[in-house]
This record gives sequence, structure tokens and C-alpha cells, in this order.
Amino acid sequence: MYRAFYGLKENPFNVSPDPRYLFLTKQIEETLSSLMYGIETKKGIIALTGEVGTGKTTLVNRLLDWLHQRGTKSAFLFNSRMNSSQLFDFVLAEFDIPCESRSKSQQLLKLNQWLLERFRAGETAVLILDEAQNLTFPVLEEIRLLTNLETSTEKLLQIVLSGQPELEEKLNLPQLRQLRQRIMIRCKTSHLTKEETHNYILERLKIGGAAAGQPHIFSSAATDTVHLYSLGVPRVINLLCEHSLINGYVEHQRPIQPKIVEDVAREFQLDVVEPTASPEALRTSAELYNSEAFIQNLGEALSRFRLSPTPSLRDKK
Repeated sequence: MYRAFYGLKENPFNVSPDPRYLFLTKQIEETLSSLMYGIETKKGIIALTGEVGTGKTTLVNRLLDWLHQRGTKSAFLFNSRMNSSQLFDFVLAEFDIPCESRSKSQQLLKLNQWLLERFRAGETAVLILDEAQNLTFPVLEEIRLLTNLETSTEKLLQIVLSGQPELEEKLNLPQLRQLRQRIMIRCKTSHLTKEETHNYILERLKIGGAAAGQPHIFSSAATDTVHLYSLGVPRVINLLCEHSLINGYVEHQRPIQPKIVEDVAREFQLDVVEPTASPEALRTSAELYNSEAFIQNLGEALSRFRLSPTPSLRDKK
């Protein structure tokens, strides 16, 4: 409904991880380059970590696009709540490797044969595990053993472990010392700066169809307010901006001013964290946005919005 009012062709702040909307800050470019480099040079295991909502999944989707364009065989496992036997079931299924046996040794043999075929054909195979901080110790040990599938010159399977900062904490435990030693590249995503938040919003509006040269949909003060409440977390920026567009449409406001953003922030019970706050406080606030309570508030607010009649612009005149 608000798209026509703001001259947009699509919703630019959808929370789904569309790789077209990956915003390439210098840090994200470096992270993406590190992932590509690790795969191209067949380093074995790469770890990608970052706070909730900082763009890991969008980054991984861009990586998957890149792999697809290169004809690279890839498997993406998003279910991190699995046991070690299920790991092999999922890996074989994702790579489309037929295996009638449920025996782990037979499955491993099939996987090794398939990887050797890819090696002889000059192809690369990549396994990406999302939400890897939830993987159990036995599963992580099996992943370590997968790196034993190798030739005399290179690893046959490239593995990307993507997860929240708890993944780093888990990898630093003594029980996972051997796995930690096999991680050749570590990279991170982080919060956006104030300037990056401003450019992030403009870039997404542009991709969403905003005409070049048209007046800004968000005032500069409004984007500053978005950054203040979002802490530079892309997922929360999207939430604030999308609902600011909805409320701005209802209020017939263009460009959107700070009060609209503040009203949305209050609706979702977002608090301002002082710039001098400790990293622990910032992290706690970021985690709050992904908590069950926050998700419940989000659902309730959306329900109220859907049930409320939308005033027509004619009524505002």
C-alpha cells in the first residue's frame, strides 16, 4: 500500500535474506573476499561469526549465488539441531549422493568417492552450516573428521561454519582444540556505523525502486533516529524502516521525520543505548531484539495493525 505513495516498486526492507540487498561496507567486502579466498584456495574450514541480525545469512546467500555461478557443488544445512548420524544423512541428501545404507562408514565411503570424482573433474564441493553455535560436540567432531577427506595436495570438502558469537566461545573450549586448529580463516560481521546506516537505507530504497534524484523518503534526522534505536543492526533497521513507511503512509508524511521512527520504536519496545555503553550492554540489547518476548511483541503489533482500518489519504485532507 505504501509503495505507490513513496514511489517504490517493491518492499525494500523485507527481513528475508535477499542477496540483491547485501550492503557492501568495507568490512563486509573484506569478509566476503575472505570466504571466497578460503574456498578458492581450499583451506578446509572457515568460521563466520556475528551478532544476531548483522547480515550473516544474507552474506551466505550471496556466497551461494557466487558458488552457483561458478558451477560449484554446494550444500547448505540450516538445521543445526541434529545428531551426528543425521549430519551424514543431510550432507548426502544436499549433495544428491545416493546411498541405500544408513551405516555411517558406508555413507562416509560414498561421500569420499563422490568428492574424489569432483576433484578429478576439477570441481569444488562446499558445505555451509548455518547457526553453527547450536551444533553439539559430537557433530562438531564429525565435521573435524570430514577434513580428513583429502588428497596429498588439498582438502576435498570446503566447510563454512556460520554462527553467532557463541560459536567462537564454543570453539575455544578445550574439547574442540583439534577442530579449532583446523580453522584456517576466521571472519566476522558487525554493526553498521551511523554513516553506514544512512547509506544502507538509501541503497535499499534505490534497489526497491526509488527514483534517482527524488526527495529523500527518510529525512536525515529520521535515519539518525533509526541508527540510534537499531544500534546499527541491519535486521532492526529493516524493522524500523518498514513500519515507519507504513505509519508515514497513514500519516501522509513525506519525507519521514524522527517522530514516526520513535513511535515505531516504542511500539516494539526498543530502547536507546547510550553511545558510551559497554560492548556487553550493546550485545545484550542486540540479543533482546531476537528474543521470544520481542518476537511476541512484533506479532502482536502486526496483528493490531492488520485489524485496524487504514485511513484513506482522502480522509487526511
